[in-house]
Amino acid sequence: MLQNILQYGLLGLALVCAVGGYLSKVRRNSLWIAAVAGGSAAAAAHYDSFWVMVIFALIMLWSAITAARYIDLAWRVKLGMVIATGLLCILSLWPTAHRLSSGKVPCPQYIKDNVGFQMVAGLDLRGGLRLVYTVDVEEAIRDKRDRYYDEMRQMLTTSFGFHSGDKPPTRDELAKLNDKIEMDKPRAKADLINLVFKDASDASKLDERFNKRFQWEMTTLRQQDGKTFNFRIRTEVESQIRERAVTQAKETILRRVDELGLREASVTVRDEDIIIEVPGEDEKTFKEIREIISKTARLEFKMLDDDTDFIGTAVKKLGPKPELPAGIRLEAQTQSVGPGKTNQIHAAVIEKQSNETMQQALDRLKAWVETLGVPSDREVGYGVVRSTDPDTLVQKETGWQTYYLFSRADVTGDQIRDASAQADQGSQSLGGWHVALTFTDSGGERFEEITGANIKRRFAIILDGKTESAPVIQSKIAGGHAQITMGASDPQTQLEESRKLELVLRSGALPAPITPSNEQRIGPSLGLDSIKQGVKAAAIGSAVVLIFMVIYYHRAGFIADIAVLFNLLMQMAVLAGFGASMTLPGIAGLALTIGMAVDANVLINERIREELRAGKSVRAAVDAGYDRAFAAIFDGHVTTLLSGLVLAQYGSGPIKGFAVTLVVGIVASLFTTVFSTRVIFDWWARGLKAKTLSMG
Repeated sequence: MLQNILQYGLLGLALVCAVGGYLSKVRRNSLWIAAVAGGSAAAAAHYDSFWVMVIFALIMLWSAITAARYIDLAWRVKLGMVIATGLLCILSLWPTAHRLSSGKVPCPQYIKDNVGFQMVAGLDLRGGLRLVYTVDVEEAIRDKRDRYYDEMRQMLTTSFGFHSGDKPPTRDELAKLNDKIEMDKPRAKADLINLVFKDASDASKLDERFNKRFQWEMTTLRQQDGKTFNFRIRTEVESQIRERAVTQAKETILRRVDELGLREASVTVRDEDIIIEVPGEDEKTFKEIREIISKTARLEFKMLDDDTDFIGTAVKKLGPKPELPAGIRLEAQTQSVGPGKTNQIHAAVIEKQSNETMQQALDRLKAWVETLGVPSDREVGYGVVRSTDPDTLVQKETGWQTYYLFSRADVTGDQIRDASAQADQGSQSLGGWHVALTFTDSGGERFEEITGANIKRRFAIILDGKTESAPVIQSKIAGGHAQITMGASDPQTQLEESRKLELVLRSGALPAPITPSNEQRIGPSLGLDSIKQGVKAAAIGSAVVLIFMVIYYHRAGFIADIAVLFNLLMQMAVLAGFGASMTLPGIAGLALTIGMAVDANVLINERIREELRAGKSVRAAVDAGYDRAFAAIFDGHVTTLLSGLVLAQYGSGPIKGFAVTLVVGIVASLFTTVFSTRVIFDWWARGLKAKTLSMG
């Protein structure tokens, strides 16, 4: 009903403006612009595009004001702009005023439904959630060690003549290296690589080029047998890795927090801990924050070694009738290992017991697999096993199964340019969702190369250590695109999971896993008394300044107060548009910008006073006063603006809130002081044709 009223009401006003423009040649341009804007607003109302309707309706009002016959066109343009800006600010703040007044300020449901952004109290004013996560820096060191390990193998493969060229060696070329050396990266020691030459004379392969590459980052210890070498990451390099891991984790979490729209959340670092403080009271939002923040988002693509029945062979070594832990069984599988070739392997499958969680079941399976002695260049991956309810067709997680993988990742998340959640479009789709990946140029080339060389073999997609799927490569995949399916849950759950995965992949992977170490629901950190006193101080200070202006400058002071209040309205509207949380430093920023706005008006009023004393007319004094005060006002605002921008760039939490408020206030102050008050003074001097000005 309301949509129809708005649609036909705006259309009627547009027709009135069109007819008026036709009848009045002098006002034609302004009225016809108003008519076009009104018609566009009516069309936007018809298609339920609220903000497009609002913008065009304000343009129509602006143009209609310029069509009036009062003072001159330039003044009417300024007046229309000020009025349109003020109405837009009031509309933006209406739902916030309704909420902050506990409903005392009425707000139509239509406005509340369409103006979704609001200002909320920050953590120091109303409390919220504090999360503390510890970065697993040992895992970051282990990752660095693993990269050194892969690089050493590649360089030695070239040194032995098994590989040439700039591209990475193939898996077959790396396999030839096993006849010459044994390399080991102990799981218990994250900083160590052991290298043993089978022939001591081959130790010369560790030539100057090899030593030069690693000497600054690793120490080398040669054993007395002459063929065993121990490479250990240097202590200072370890320290750099730790610092970098914590810093990168903080930056990644900040990006994720920003993607969630939590601009006033505070993310700080203490040693190897990352502390996130989020204002609010919504437990559903807090749950989403925990899930998004804790995801490592480490994406890897690895080939499966289906030529080797590692699990089956390892179990046979345990005896003719080995006793497996409760719930673990072997499952025979026939897997493709090339065009027209298959091989029978075994996977270990564990079923979740009724008294344990999925994570506890996985931990039991991992503990058993660790006893089997997995080679250092291989690893065992784990994927979820699901069962389907025959009645509802909904699948639920029932356990885990193993995958025998090459430990080297062929493609990683670093080689992904973009990720987006998309609906499945296939004819067999039941409304499911997947995440489409776009690789970088190098990632796309590598993906195409790997898929082309491993047709009819399985390629595992691993996210945060969990094998999401292991599809068989049917053909070479070119174009730099791939996708991750979202399991077999219901479409709504797939949609939620795909959007979360899109967010964490776009914001980047954490450099190392993080684990929650502490969580607190906290009240206002400043205490209610401090909050009341701070707000009271800001209000009293602002009121004293406004009263002083009226007493000292009379009517000119009253005009300055109008500009200051308009400035405050604009600031609040812009901050509400950002969905900002108001903190006590933010309130201090508002009070500070009120003082700056008053200061600018003092400069203008004093300049006008000087011109009047010099005997100039009212109109000439106003023109000269604004022109001569502008340079000083502009300089003062710009220097403060630069300080605010630096604080916003390098500050965090409440400091950033203060800086953002200050920057918005400075921009609003320039508009209201130099532009808006000029409209009133021009009306006073030219519209009312005042002979004198009440300047105190």
